[in-house]
Amino acid sequence: MSRKFKTPDYEATLNQTIRLREALPLNHLARFVVDVIAQLDLSAIYARYASVGGEAIAPEILLGLLFYAYATGLFSSRKIERATYESIPVRFVAGGVHPDHDTIAHFRKTFLAEIQELFVQILLLAQAAQVLKLGNLSLDGSKIHADASKSHAVSYKRLLALEVQIRQEVSELLTLGERADQGELQLPDELIIPDELALRQERLTNLARAKAVLEARAQERYAAEQVDYEAKLREREEKARATRRKPGGRPPQPPEPGPRDTDQYNFTDPESRIMKNSTNDGFDQHYNVQTAVDQASLLIVATALSNHPNDKREAEPTLDALSSKVGQPTAAALDNGYFSEANVEALERRGIEPYIATGREPHHQSWQIWGTERPAPPAEDASPKIKMAYKLQTKIGQAIYRLRKCTVEPVIGLIKEVLGFRQFSLRGLLAAAGEWCLVCLAFNLKRMHTLMMGSV
Repeated sequence: MSRKFKTPDYEATLNQTIRLREALPLNHLARFVVDVIAQLDLSAIYARYASVGGEAIAPEILLGLLFYAYATGLFSSRKIERATYESIPVRFVAGGVHPDHDTIAHFRKTFLAEIQELFVQILLLAQAAQVLKLGNLSLDGSKIHADASKSHAVSYKRLLALEVQIRQEVSELLTLGERADQGELQLPDELIIPDELALRQERLTNLARAKAVLEARAQERYAAEQVDYEAKLREREEKARATRRKPGGRPPQPPEPGPRDTDQYNFTDPESRIMKNSTNDGFDQHYNVQTAVDQASLLIVATALSNHPNDKREAEPTLDALSSKVGQPTAAALDNGYFSEANVEALERRGIEPYIATGREPHHQSWQIWGTERPAPPAEDASPKIKMAYKLQTKIGQAIYRLRKCTVEPVIGLIKEVLGFRQFSLRGLLAAAGEWCLVCLAFNLKRMHTLMMGSV
């Protein structure tokens, strides 16, 4: 064969000297992350370090590793540690230092509150760079898998059955102990009655804790469902007055108080909840994450997290998380999962014009609807739902709400599909909320990098 081929010389390759300056272009994300961290006020983090002790790794290094790793889809502290040896950009961000995974994981868990403050500082840097001018917002939620297994969960029905079973076992063990004390029988050497009783008492304590949590959640759910039920009744009565005829369909059914047999408690992460998956018909342990996105820049300006299975009560906590330092939004677009009279009033009270869908939007609308005549404005005494439905059909309402699908939904999609963040590493509401903020901070860094490099 006369064809010539270039062949590798692996020994020579292993002996090559690589200069990171040449390997990382000036506009590389790793350089950008390091530059941003240099502009942040880290005094709150430094203040939490003891004045004495061994030589500690500077917070700038650990923050840089977390920010760059999360922005590029690395969430495991062990993988981040390995990347400080194997990845050129990560070696640069780490400044030649190789923190072990325990140090990275401990830093992440310890400084979650400070990282949430850095989230605001980075938004202010975006404003200073003129890539963020807070205007209209889009809000949406999504389910993210908790660090918990369904196999370590118990339903309320099963919980009650286990409680009866364990109490029966306790009674039988006490009887065995009494008979053994009276010399009626000889117990096996491996059966130690006090140890067995202590084990079952611990299980009963855990079941009692789970039972109390499920009952509290059921009461919270009943209160929310009662509000929705009363709102549906008012809407039905208003429709009957307007049409002067009895509304069709079945009337709304009042909610039933108390836990349901299928309500579940997870022992791995008790604060997570079983929720319906967004991608299939199954159920799993999730947290409900919330995101408020600026429609112009696609930067995330506020985050929140809860263990509520739907978004009805998530609008206010998300808007409360928006720092006043960042500014005041003009309007907000939300899907029908958020609609309630309370949410409409909450946005208006904050000076934010609400555009909340009152029903499910059809996927494929006919072009003919754009030429039809718009309905007449509603009466002054019309319900908030009717007024909102009319507002969404105005030109400005359509313009603002239509952007929701191409702003906040793609942002959540990028976080889950491109970055690959689909499960939390930390457990508990506070820790998971802090990690979600870290994820959104990392997304913002990547988005800012794109916006600022595009303007150079």
